[in-house]
Amino acid sequence: MKIIDGVSEDHGAALLAILNEAILNSTALYEYRPRTAESMTSWFRAKADGNYPVVVAIDERGGVSGFATYGPFRAFPAYKYTVEHSVYVHREQRRRGVGHALMKHLIARATEQHYHAMIGVVDGGNAGSVGLHERMGFVRSGVIREVGFKFGRWLDAVIYQLLLPTPFLPTDG
Repeated sequence: MKIIDGVSEDHGAALLAILNEAILNSTALYEYRPRTAESMTSWFRAKADGNYPVVVAIDERGGVSGFATYGPFRAFPAYKYTVEHSVYVHREQRRRGVGHALMKHLIARATEQHYHAMIGVVDGGNAGSVGLHERMGFVRSGVIREVGFKFGRWLDAVIYQLLLPTPFLPTDG
């Protein structure tokens, strides 16, 4: 497996398929309707405009095994050193180290870009994502109870946080 930077034209359809499978069959995303190809175009544009990475795991056959990204945590200036990340793995590639490899790469990118905190908001019932975050050193920082409703039940969002050693000289403003 290799990790590369994602490109809309090359990877958009595969990433869309992974997202839509998760939307339709899991609580990894608190969405009900599949996304469109057009939404991926604007999604990639927003990532590029914000200088946020989209990293893609490519398997030995050249297929997309999963992807990860981050973006702003909240839209207030004092959060400028904090990002919220997402990791999605193709359903047939789960439990093979793809998520770990993607997360490791994402943490390195966030450190290179001098972020200080990475936040993951995970469905409390998603044992795979909970385990991944804990194995990667993220600390469970809180639970927001019953904030989502999907598949006929209330869902708890669990917040995981990883503090990075950067930036070295943070500034206000």
